[in-house]
Amino acid sequence: MKDAMDTTPAPIEGRLRAPLGIFDYRESRLLVDADRIAVFEHLRGEVRNPLTMALRDDYAQMVAQVQASGARALVLAGGGGAFCGGGDVKTMQARLADGTQVSGMRGRIQALHAWLQPLRDLELPVIAAVDGPAWGGGFALALCADFILATPRASFCMVFLRIGVLPDMAAIHMLPRAVGLHKAKQLLMTGRRIDADEGVRLGFVESVHAPDALHGEALALARRFLAAPRVALGLTKRLANRAYELDAAAMAELEACAQLACVVEPDHADALERFVRKQPMRFDWDREGPG
Repeated sequence: MKDAMDTTPAPIEGRLRAPLGIFDYRESRLLVDADRIAVFEHLRGEVRNPLTMALRDDYAQMVAQVQASGARALVLAGGGGAFCGGGDVKTMQARLADGTQVSGMRGRIQALHAWLQPLRDLELPVIAAVDGPAWGGGFALALCADFILATPRASFCMVFLRIGVLPDMAAIHMLPRAVGLHKAKQLLMTGRRIDADEGVRLGFVESVHAPDALHGEALALARRFLAAPRVALGLTKRLANRAYELDAAAMAELEACAQLACVVEPDHADALERFVRKQPMRFDWDREGPG
C-alpha cells in the first residue's frame, strides 16, 4: 500500500457535486458546485504557489465573485503539494533594484488590504485545506479562514524576518488572536517553522488528515453548514471578528442590531415551529451532518 505521506490529493473538482461554475483566473481558479460550495485553488504548485501580484489580483476577483455567487461556504486549497509558499522573492528583488520596491510599497499594501479584509469578513464559513508549506503570506492567508485543516506534511512559518521585513498581510493582527500574544510574538519574531501537530496544540489547526483525504474532509466540513441559518451564521462570524477590537458597550449595540436582522428571517420562524412541534432542527451540529 502506498504510504499516505507519498500521496497527492486528487483534483478537488472530482469531489464536487455537479459544478455550476468554473472561473479561471491567472494563477488560480474558483469552482462553485450545485450545493453552492465554492472552492478556490492555487494552481502553481510546481513553484509552491507563491503569492505573486497575479495571485493577489486573483484573490480580489475571487472575493467579489464569491460575494455575488450566493456561496454557502468557501474552501481555500493549494495544488501540487503546497498551499502557498509566501511572497514572490524574485519580484521583490527586481523591484528593489529598479527602485519601485520603495516607491510603490504603500499602494501595494493598500491594494492588498482592499481584498484581504473582505476575505476575512465573508459572511460564510471559510475553510483552508493546507497541504505542504503555508509560509509568510501563505500562513496569513490560512489565518483568514475560520477553520484550518492540514496534512502531516503541512508546515507554517512567519518567514518574513528571514528576508529583513516585518510580517504583513495582517499577520501581526491575526496571529495573536489565534494563539495568544506571547506565543504569537515567539512565532513572529523567530520565524521558526512549525508542523501541523504543533498547529493543533496551539489551536489554529482544526484537524490533521492524510493528503489523499484532505479535500474530501474540507468539503464535508463545508457541507455541514448548508443547513445553517445563513444570516445568523454570517453575522455571528462578523461580530466574532470584532470581539477583540470593540468594548462591551459597542459589541452590545452590534448584537442588538444583528439580532434584529436574524429574527425576521424565515430560518428563525422555521426553527421555532420545529421546536414547538418537537421536530428535528434543520441545523444541529451534534447530529451527523451531510457528507
